[in-house]
Amino acid sequence: MKELIELIAKSLVDNPDNVQVSQIDGEQSSIIELKVAKEDIGKVIGKQGRTAQAIRVILGAVGMKLKKRFNFEIIEKE
Repeated sequence: MKELIELIAKSLVDNPDNVQVSQIDGEQSSIIELKVAKEDIGKVIGKQGRTAQAIRVILGAVGMKLKKRFNFEIIEKE
């Protein structure tokens, strides 16, 4: 999952070198944190949050298959 989110994010932003993805695993859920540069935060969130919502939909579909829940957080890098 980490690699998938990283691939999606790097294709969206202007500074793909500043993209970092971390995954914190629990028993039934995982938190995926995406860190991008300050100027790229809007590109990852998208207009009215549509891009971020689409990423969450993908995570939800994969989570159903794996019987695991994924939470997605976008963090601004300084």
